[in-house]
Amino acid sequence: MSSLSDADSLCKHGDTICEIRVYEQEVIIVPILLLSSFLITLVFIFLLRFCPERVDRIRPQAKKLTNRRVLHGIDAPPGINVLEHESIALDVPSSYSTFNPPHTYPSKNFSTPVVASITRPSPPQQTFQPSFTPVVQPRELPRQRLPESFNLVSPLPAAFSLRSDSSVSLYRARMENRNVVLRVLNDSADATERHNFLGFASFLAQLGPHPFLPELLGVVSLRAPLVTVVEELENRDLLSYLWRCRQENVNPPCEMTDRKIFTMAKQVASALEFLHSKDLLHGNIRARSVLVSKECTAKLWGLHGVYTRKDQGTTQKDDPSMKKWQAPELLARRPASQSSDVWSFGILLYEMATLGEAPFAEVSVNELLQFHQRGKSLKKPPNCSNTLHSIIKSCCQWKDQDRPSLAEVSRKLLSGEKGASDKVLKGSGPVNIEQYLQEAGYGETNSYTVF
Repeated sequence: MSSLSDADSLCKHGDTICEIRVYEQEVIIVPILLLSSFLITLVFIFLLRFCPERVDRIRPQAKKLTNRRVLHGIDAPPGINVLEHESIALDVPSSYSTFNPPHTYPSKNFSTPVVASITRPSPPQQTFQPSFTPVVQPRELPRQRLPESFNLVSPLPAAFSLRSDSSVSLYRARMENRNVVLRVLNDSADATERHNFLGFASFLAQLGPHPFLPELLGVVSLRAPLVTVVEELENRDLLSYLWRCRQENVNPPCEMTDRKIFTMAKQVASALEFLHSKDLLHGNIRARSVLVSKECTAKLWGLHGVYTRKDQGTTQKDDPSMKKWQAPELLARRPASQSSDVWSFGILLYEMATLGEAPFAEVSVNELLQFHQRGKSLKKPPNCSNTLHSIIKSCCQWKDQDRPSLAEVSRKLLSGEKGASDKVLKGSGPVNIEQYLQEAGYGETNSYTVF
């Protein structure tokens, strides 16, 4: 009423502009606010319909949903630590989002510019400096189609299992008409574990493709749970494969010959040489760190330690279960080098020649360094050819400078493959798991996991 009287007193009859100024709030401001609200709501609805990932980036996700699409799966393929009846959600919103690799490394091997680089001072005792630079992002799998992308997820029986405290569960599945392994971060993972999980996926992508490294097929990082998808190698880890070759009438058939040892060893050496070309040390070369495809192609795995050491600047892990494969300089707590991996590669050849026996079985972990200092070495296995045994001896020299380079080892393996026998190797019977764990230096709390 007062506004009307103000208009009558301030404006002449028929002066429309004057009346609009008096009624500015009712005529201009309120309609504009209503129109803006309508447009914002309309845009948000379109984003929800066509770009759900963008919505996840901008809206908070504080609520936990109880309704979950559940997969009952496994912790790893057969022969690895299996946790039955674990469940993972495929369509729950997350409290974190966006794949963003946490760290990068300086490099001399790539010319592509990197957005950000964080360098860490290396510990004084580690003289081997990486020059590997991440430049590639993993392929992001479309989350809205994920339940349809993964199917035929089924639990697999375990050969044996030990206790594991890993924050990652593994599942076998089918995706795009091929067998895959899903590395799924558990719901209970904290921020550090999420950081490491995404960082490792980034590290795998940055390594680039290699015929004898397992192929990274993609990641899911925009919504929980975080998933890394890696090709499955149907014959699982090499150690389990060698143990199956000891048995009669196994399905699928499993046979190891002298020629196959040279061929598979040559493939592992190629992958290791690829890592060394990027100034990366593996540090965990052994049969359980090698995966075997359906066609018996060997692919080097066990790369998480490589990522951890380079990301966190740590030295070689002091793990009793690794000592039987470690070079003397590592047992003496001296810096690792490429020749340290060559030593471990020689032990891998011994495992293959013995169909999965523990190296230095008669020597305890505490006496191992003194055993090497006395100049003793691995005994020649009954099934081992002279050519293969000479390569094992050359790799396991006490002085690291006396060991051959990987290029020399590869040439010897290629030469040995040409004259190798196709006679099937026979073991002395099935492996006693408890005896193997004791001979290999495992503690009760150590886990046996590959992925």
